[in-house]
Amino acid sequence: MNYKNRFDLNNKTSIVTGAGSGIGKEIAIALAQFGSDVVVVDIHAEKAVQTTQELQSYQVKSIAVPADVSRVDEVIRLVNLTIEHFGKIDILINNAGIMQKSNFEDMSLKEWKHILEVNLDSVFLMSKYAGREMMKRRSGSIVNTASISSFIANKEPQCAYNVSKAGIHMLTQCLASEWAQYNIRVNSIAPGYTRTTMTKGLLENKENVKDVESLIPLGRLADPSEIASLAVLLASDASSYTTGSVLHADGGYLVW
Repeated sequence: MNYKNRFDLNNKTSIVTGAGSGIGKEIAIALAQFGSDVVVVDIHAEKAVQTTQELQSYQVKSIAVPADVSRVDEVIRLVNLTIEHFGKIDILINNAGIMQKSNFEDMSLKEWKHILEVNLDSVFLMSKYAGREMMKRRSGSIVNTASISSFIANKEPQCAYNVSKAGIHMLTQCLASEWAQYNIRVNSIAPGYTRTTMTKGLLENKENVKDVESLIPLGRLADPSEIASLAVLLASDASSYTTGSVLHADGGYLVW
């Protein structure tokens, strides 16, 4: 057995949503380094283009597709463009997401729906339409970005975010069950506190950072690259017998 080859993503086509920055961008880079062609998706066109430009040094094909993946018409357009350019979809990384902190009693229905649309509806839509293409070839790997907030209620007022991530956790298990017959594996990663633009407010306050780090057995926040490495594992044949799983990347946060 050549174990290195099990991580090889040459001749694979990956879609990464939310790939203009943070964890999504690092996942796109990691997949490209292992040989995958990458469709870089972000609602911000300039960020998608910038990530695509960075991928050129890895000698893979890449296209930038600006899209709001919570809208069915844009998801269909995105999937069609991917098939047009690459002929197939091997890997889908559902990473797009937003965070909004708001006391539950003050949250409007509009705010609630918006967070669920971006964080959860997008996973439904992308998985549905990309999954149909995977079914045709009876092969594929879907990796969802969940969160430790799939399992716990954080001290911060972020109920809608937590509910959306808990939904991703259950959707991962449901799709893993339904689509195993097509040899489509569905897994998710549950990051803990990670140094991204989403945690910028936290990082600007040194005392808050210390408080959070005191709750983490490893004593520090994650770097996006540490999440991207797990995405490569779940996308590749190195995890060929793994489906319906959630990998915690939280520095041990959930063990205390």
